[in-house]
Amino acid sequence: MSSGMTEIWVYLSAQPLLWLSLTLAAYLVALTLHRKAGAHPAVNPVLLSVLILVGLLVATGTPYQHYFDGAQFVHFLLGPTTVALAVPLHAQLKRLVAMGGPLLIALAVGSLTAGLSAYAIGALLGASTPTVISLAPKSVTTPIAMGIAERLGGLASLTAVFVILTGIFGAIFATGLLHRLGVKDEASTGFALGLASHGIGTARAFQLSEQTGAFAALAMGLNGLFTALTLPWLLPLLAPLLSR
Repeated sequence: MSSGMTEIWVYLSAQPLLWLSLTLAAYLVALTLHRKAGAHPAVNPVLLSVLILVGLLVATGTPYQHYFDGAQFVHFLLGPTTVALAVPLHAQLKRLVAMGGPLLIALAVGSLTAGLSAYAIGALLGASTPTVISLAPKSVTTPIAMGIAERLGGLASLTAVFVILTGIFGAIFATGLLHRLGVKDEASTGFALGLASHGIGTARAFQLSEQTGAFAALAMGLNGLFTALTLPWLLPLLAPLLSR
């Protein structure tokens, strides 16, 4: 990079709106590629956005905290966006009530399987205690997952990585797997996506239909609550069994 370009970059990088603008631009580029690929799940816009932004941070030597200081408005919008998911949920209220029993069973089985299986597999493979604790809430939306990990002695930053990877993996592969298993009902597909892949899976669900997205949003919220209530007292019971 020439000295003139370096000076321009130094000036621009000091502006708080630069990284916010680049974040939005990266997502628009990723969304365009996703649409040109026929909305193929493998061309996931979240994954592409992350790759673009990581490449920019590495290429420019920008610390993450400096990036976050400029792009934190996107983080702030996570709260209002989550609350806004109540709108499509309300539109599906009658079906939600009718399916209440099966959904609660699916919630309990899915949530416990996601958390306890990750913890058990990590422990059996010899991962450290902080690592398996950080891995357990991988299917919960990031703020709740980080809180659970910190409370139990895990590493919040590592949990955030596991959560993002789980969400991207689920958004890419879950719909194809469910289709092969014969699951074609929109409500069931959405609930499975939201339960296993939290916010990123929910975003993928809304790309399929509003009903699929509504049930994914419901599963994401209920899974966060259920996991926060059950995991802190289940993991201490499971740990002695795996250490034998």
